[in-house]
Amino acid sequence: MNRHRILYCHCQYAQVVPPEVKAGVLQALCDSGASFDAVADLCELAARKDPSLARLSSGGCVKIAACYPRAVKGLFHQAGSDLSPDSTEILNMRTEPAGAVVDRLLAPDLQPNLP
Repeated sequence: MNRHRILYCHCQYAQVVPPEVKAGVLQALCDSGASFDAVADLCELAARKDPSLARLSSGGCVKIAACYPRAVKGLFHQAGSDLSPDSTEILNMRTEPAGAVVDRLLAPDLQPNLP
C-alpha cells in the first residue's frame, strides 16, 4: 500500500499538457484502483486560494501529476500552501510520456524533486 497521496491535474484551461498524456494517466489511475484526487485545473485552484491545496500540502507525502515542478511549487506558494521539499514528488505530464508518469505515481517509493 502506498503511503503517499496522489493528485492528478487535468490542466483544463491552459491546455498545455498533451491530451493523450492526460487521458492515459487518468485512465491508468482509474484502472489501478489506487486512491487519488483529481482536479480540473491546479492553476485555477491556486488563483482562488482553494483550501483543498492547504489540506493536500499539510497531509504528508504527495505525488502530483501536473506540469513543471517549479510551476507547481509556485502555484501552491501563491495559494499560501507551500509544499514540503522532503515529501513532494512532481511528475511532469508536459514532458514525460503517460507510462513514465503512471509508473512513478504508482511506485511505492517517493523521490522528492521539488526545486
